[in-house]
Amino acid sequence: MNDVAEMTEAAMRVTRRAEPDDLAPLLELYLHLNPETPTLEHARANEIWTDMLSRKGVTVFVSMVEAKIVSTCILATVPNLMRGGRPHAVIENAVTHSEYRRQGHGRATIGAALKAAWEQDCHHVMLLTGRANLSVLSFYESCGFERDIKIGFIARRTDGKVLN
Repeated sequence: MNDVAEMTEAAMRVTRRAEPDDLAPLLELYLHLNPETPTLEHARANEIWTDMLSRKGVTVFVSMVEAKIVSTCILATVPNLMRGGRPHAVIENAVTHSEYRRQGHGRATIGAALKAAWEQDCHHVMLLTGRANLSVLSFYESCGFERDIKIGFIARRTDGKVLN
């Protein structure tokens, strides 16, 4: 087991850093966040996954129940010349399997990501969500995030190559 692990008696949950063999279950899990996600060719998915696992500053966390991955998120830390040189981080692709929501799995993966960010002396961690559902917003607040007065912007490709 990896260095980030948590077991709870209630759910027998294990939260850990993702491993090479986790690719296929993660691709399946992502469909619970965005069912319209285009399918990646196997070779391309493996190439991206290998890059993600080896890239400094990128960590994928998973929460498992009985060897099944039920929740995940990605933590990307960014070096920073401001804030006294302390890095900042972004949490992305936070998703929990629809049958396992409201059982602490999402909180476990977000918690593991935040813990890792604080261990890396990050100044702050950002998370954007496209969900306006009050329960989703309340969930992130309960994980330690606060709504901010900052306004987020997203630039999208306009050459027709944009995929969900």
